[in-house]
Amino acid sequence: MPYRYLEDIATADAAFEVKGRTLEELFRDAAIATFEVMVEMKSVKNEITKTIELENQTVDGLLFDWLSELVYLKDAEAIVFSKFDVNIRKNDVYKLNAIASGEGIDPEKHNLRSDVKAVTYHMYEVKEAKDHWSAKVILDI
Repeated sequence: MPYRYLEDIATADAAFEVKGRTLEELFRDAAIATFEVMVEMKSVKNEITKTIELENQTVDGLLFDWLSELVYLKDAEAIVFSKFDVNIRKNDVYKLNAIASGEGIDPEKHNLRSDVKAVTYHMYEVKEAKDHWSAKVILDI
C-alpha cells in the first residue's frame, strides 16, 4: 500500500504517511488516502470529472493546496472522488494539472466514514529522498 494511516499521531483527527516514486504518485496516493478516510472508494463511480489547475512556489505548498481543493470540492459540490490523474511540472513554480473523477454523495449508495473538514499544517511535511517522495498529513475531521 502506498500510504498508511498513523493511528497514534492524532486522536481526534486522521493522519497518514504516503510515499511515491514520483510527485504524481505522491499526490495521487495522498488524494486516495484522504478520500478513503471519508468514503469506501470502491463504492464511488467515476461519473463526474473536475479539472484542477494549481501552482505554488513549493512542492509542500502545492500538495497542501491540492488536498485542500479536493476537500473544498467535496463540500461545495457534494462530490466524492475515487480516481485522480495528476501531472506536475516545475519551471519557475510547481504547476499541477489534474483530473479528479467521482460522483455526487449518496448516503444510500456510499459507505460514508468521517467527514474531512480541512488539511492541517500540524506535523505536515513533504520530503524528497534519493528514490522517492514522502509526505505526512493530518486531516481535521
